Amino acid sequence: MRNDIHDLGLVLESRVKLVLVESWDERRVLETLTGLAVRRGVGLYVWAATEGLRHLAFGGELHGGEDSRKPASALELVKHDPLANLYVLCDLHPYLDDPVLVRLLKDIAMKESSSAPTVVLVSHALKLPPEVQRYSSRFSLSLPVEEELLAIVREEATRWSERNRGARVRTDNRTLQQVVKNLRGLSHAEARALARNLICDDGAITQEDLPELNRSKFQLLDLDGVLGFEHETARFAEVGGLGNFKRWLAARQAAFLSETDDRPRGVMLVGVQGGGKSLAAKAVAGLWGLPLLRLDFACLYNKYFGETERNLREALALAEQMAPCVLWMDEIEKGLAVGDMDGGVSQRVLGTLLTWMAERAAPVFLVATANAIKRLPPELLRKGRFDELFFVDLPDAATRIDIFRIHLERRELAPDTLELASLAEASDGFSGAEIEQVVVSAVYAAQAQQRQVDQAMLLDCIRTTSPLSVVMAEELAALRQWASGRTVCAD
Repeated sequence: MRNDIHDLGLVLESRVKLVLVESWDERRVLETLTGLAVRRGVGLYVWAATEGLRHLAFGGELHGGEDSRKPASALELVKHDPLANLYVLCDLHPYLDDPVLVRLLKDIAMKESSSAPTVVLVSHALKLPPEVQRYSSRFSLSLPVEEELLAIVREEATRWSERNRGARVRTDNRTLQQVVKNLRGLSHAEARALARNLICDDGAITQEDLPELNRSKFQLLDLDGVLGFEHETARFAEVGGLGNFKRWLAARQAAFLSETDDRPRGVMLVGVQGGGKSLAAKAVAGLWGLPLLRLDFACLYNKYFGETERNLREALALAEQMAPCVLWMDEIEKGLAVGDMDGGVSQRVLGTLLTWMAERAAPVFLVATANAIKRLPPELLRKGRFDELFFVDLPDAATRIDIFRIHLERRELAPDTLELASLAEASDGFSGAEIEQVVVSAVYAAQAQQRQVDQAMLLDCIRTTSPLSVVMAEELAALRQWASGRTVCAD
């Protein structure tokens, strides 16, 4: 808070008479302004529509009578104050369509005398009319750093212990550090509320609490829209194959969660449809214990000029608020495909994305998946944009056995009673998604025939399925040829 008081004091010393503070944590804003008023030796007045204008130094007595509940009357009092007092107006934004109110704000803001009062507008969101905007200055409270967040969690643990006869909150150092990292981007009050919720349920902070913490953080930041929150991230045990990719991620987990400047930035997964690229993207978040955000390019595009790029910039900024996190861009070629038929929108979107990829400092790990690699612009694929370019090919026989086992167990079927090697041999050329559909079809057939799923039923479903490796053999061969020597095999 000391830094906030100092920084806000510098703003006031520049003789700016209208300051905007956007924050959900009104209590902390008022505490900061109180400290500033004490340090500068000036009076502090706070206005709200329900309370009117009150002088905090004298027990909160009403200043200007009941009429000061009206915002225009309160601003008249501010305008005619001959002293350099500090006036805090909470939630004035609904009244900013009143021309008289706007003119009063402008009159106050245009005063440059050191003895003139200063107005601070406080709300969750503030947009001033253009005639006042240029006379104002915006100020943001600093968010708590990891040391402060750790102290908040420990304070809430101590309070819980005091309420429960000295019982200790159960946790481990690894989980505690993950909780602290996942609380970044929140205000002091928001972090305290989430920490309290984590503890009060069962008096423990465990790995099972992390998904709920991430979900609550996403809801607090109000990121819904272009960005979606993936509530269920796949465990890597549920991903067959991809051995190289798994090892690559395991070697970089600690580096990503550290404070180093050489933090891993992201990967691109290229391959056939149904090969497991999307599942692998989800599994990254599951492996690292991070929230997973999905960027939907279909929601980005807007018919009005410049709106699409603005939507992307907002989505990327919101992803940084959720950091550390994994940002998944599924089928990225659909949003960035090279073409001249969209009025240059895709080029502007590409430029916005490339700038963010080059300049971002927040720990946001980007996972992009693509099917039609030739539709992507070469600027996106050059070395340095992504840490690595992985090619996800069709699964080999051993991986197909793993995939059959995973999907059979998921549907409470006993894989040990089946000849998985024969099934894997018969399904040569099948993708992971196609193997799953074979199992699903067999379950449907078994239900219709009122019998158990058996070997013959699965083999029959395999024989009646035409995989993409057959239907689109030429396209697959071309993709493999392109990937050879250009990418790293994920398996």
